[in-house]
Amino acid sequence: MAQVTLARRLGPLDATAIGLGSMLGAGVFAAFAPAAATAGSGLLIALAVAGFVAYCNATASAQLAAAYPASGGTYLFGREVLGPWWGFTAGWGFVIGKTASCAAMALTFAAYAAPGFERPVALAAVVVLTAVNCAGITRTALATKVLLAVVLVVLLTTTALALPAAHHPQWTTGSPLDILQAAGLLFFAFAGYARIATLAEEVRDPGRTIPRAVLAALTGAIALYLLIGVTLLLVLGPDRLATSSAPLTDLLTTAGYPSLTPAVRVGAAAASLGALLALITGIGRTSMAMARNRDLPRFLATTSTRQVPARAEITVGAVVCGLVLLGDLRGVIGFSSFGVLTYYAITNACAYRQPPEQRRWPRALNLAGFTGCAVLAATLPPVSALAGAGVLGIGLLLRTWATAWAGPTG
Repeated sequence: MAQVTLARRLGPLDATAIGLGSMLGAGVFAAFAPAAATAGSGLLIALAVAGFVAYCNATASAQLAAAYPASGGTYLFGREVLGPWWGFTAGWGFVIGKTASCAAMALTFAAYAAPGFERPVALAAVVVLTAVNCAGITRTALATKVLLAVVLVVLLTTTALALPAAHHPQWTTGSPLDILQAAGLLFFAFAGYARIATLAEEVRDPGRTIPRAVLAALTGAIALYLLIGVTLLLVLGPDRLATSSAPLTDLLTTAGYPSLTPAVRVGAAAASLGALLALITGIGRTSMAMARNRDLPRFLATTSTRQVPARAEITVGAVVCGLVLLGDLRGVIGFSSFGVLTYYAITNACAYRQPPEQRRWPRALNLAGFTGCAVLAATLPPVSALAGAGVLGIGLLLRTWATAWAGPTG
């Protein structure tokens, strides 16, 4: 294996599919219920807030990726614009948060696909998708497009069948703080557009492709989430939605199509696999970029004969398998939310510092995005915020020790 740059094989459709496939993960099948429990019908306002913050972050990511078309996302941007420590903070937050999310996504897939056999099926999913990633980025893009097509068919069919059952339930709206908390829950349904930036080294004509793919994926996700959110409120109402463990299944049952509810399980399983596939891809590329600068072990920086960071991908897969074996992580990965918001706050700070010749959008969007990330982070449950800060702190301490031991690496 040799440390070389990755081949540019992804076109606009591939990049858009990877971004949209990342956003339409299992969260779309579950995030609306806790948001409704927090904000009531105000979840639509929360969705708009989350979508606006995501738009600000997306424009910052696209602008930076066009200027720095290499793997690593905000890890790379932070190093180039703000300095090595800011880059490390962003990269470490992304890696630890999204690795835990991988385990949760694998377990979510298994819960839908094989109830009662979650752990072995989740392990098998991680192994298979890691192998797909190691086979090359074009295979990853193809698999993502197939899974995305299944998810879109399920979601659009479900809403089309349920809308005729819409009525006018009594709507209740939470307080402004409730709405912000719900926005924090819903924000992470949009976070997949960053996957396009982490793959910038493999995108053809990145200066044109990345901004277009990021905004196309985000626009599609926002439109679909609004459609689903409105349908859920009109058919189930905020109170019933808040207590639903499977809102889309309840939509079909209420609309008179209980026999079609297995299709929702298929869609949820496909969505989980699509998000897991994109997550492993993005973490592997970010890990490779960090290893190139000795912020992670150097052996992760090499690529295979297929020009894939195979060692990083396999390492990520192995760590995720270990986390899956520890048990159901879905209730204990709140710190990943803190890490992702930290990641995007640094993204906006980097974009704000870019010179005029690299700018594509006004700096006001960067200020709004940074503020939005800070506000949403502040509304997270204290335990989640403390856990996130603690894990980030451990990474910073380890880098401090490593830098003092080996000398500055830049």
